[in-house]
Amino acid sequence: MSELKRTPLRDFHASHGARLVDFAGWEMPVQYRSILDEHKAVRHSVGLFDVSHMGEVDIKGIDAQKFINHLITNNIEKMTPGRIVYSPMCYPDGGVVDDLLVYKKADDDFFLCINAGNIDKDVTWIKDQAKAFTVSVTDRSADYALIAVQGPLAAALVQSLTGAKLGLIKYYHFSEGTVAGIHCIISRTGYTGEDGFELYHAQSDSVALTEAVVAAGVNFKLELCGLGSRDSLRLEAGYPLYGHEITHEISPLTAGLGWTVKLDKPLGFIGSDALKAEKLNGSSKQIVFFRTGDRRIIRAEASVIDATGTQQGKVASGTLSPILNEAIGTALVNTEALKHPLFVEVRGERLALQLVKAPFVPLKKVT
Repeated sequence: MSELKRTPLRDFHASHGARLVDFAGWEMPVQYRSILDEHKAVRHSVGLFDVSHMGEVDIKGIDAQKFINHLITNNIEKMTPGRIVYSPMCYPDGGVVDDLLVYKKADDDFFLCINAGNIDKDVTWIKDQAKAFTVSVTDRSADYALIAVQGPLAAALVQSLTGAKLGLIKYYHFSEGTVAGIHCIISRTGYTGEDGFELYHAQSDSVALTEAVVAAGVNFKLELCGLGSRDSLRLEAGYPLYGHEITHEISPLTAGLGWTVKLDKPLGFIGSDALKAEKLNGSSKQIVFFRTGDRRIIRAEASVIDATGTQQGKVASGTLSPILNEAIGTALVNTEALKHPLFVEVRGERLALQLVKAPFVPLKKVT
């Protein structure tokens, strides 16, 4: 087996009692004290996550904006510096290469944040598509570390460590400044459904920055958080995870991400023809969100059946919602089957799926 990659905070995690696991080839903390405590801290106070395994890519040049608009399904034509846009990036058949964040620094200078497990694949794909454009594509993943400070007290905590006026950074905007004396890209984004900031910084500064946030966090009931609570939080918020709700086989339209697919872009984009056809003809399958009224977790790959016992789909993600105190999840289901009741079986017992709209819990609107 190949050796697991490590973030600059690996030893920090170990010294703070984290349980470390293999995640997409990285040795990452799945939890510290408990997933339940970490989840509730993010919903009620503030939590800190190491997300340094994520990838970063610079795209620069006179065709940078034109190229990215060709590459992704969303439209960045009217994007201004300091803005961030979320978008899938598709293959010609409409399947998803990855979902990512686009940061605009200037008309000729953009920055992408991509998923950890897709870094090599994404960079190769992006460079191949860039050959017809006047742009440079640079993998910066080894240069950056990234921590996420999330929760209703996140802004107050980060503000205590910076002179930057965080109130001026709106949701899905960013700025550059110092936090605890360390230069950061200060991004008002996150993967939890709560307010918060993601702080990009040099890998050599990661331990110092994290320790400063932890020290200041004593006054804000900060919890160190791992991948376990990150997953339960994102699922409660209704956010997709690559490899589950979106894949090469699950298009953005099938996944319910139609709001990110701008089929009216004048020059189109990679996958636009396939997605136009899907929009016209309808998706044969859909990602749906469900709750069960039962605490038993429904695991990914579990069969979804109809009243006759016929399989109509599979669970894509499943967890226990600490806020609802019941099992929640997503499933990829035949569209026609949605006209009838659907079930899963847990230890021989049939449970009805209650289909709902995400998010599962009320989330504070961040302006």
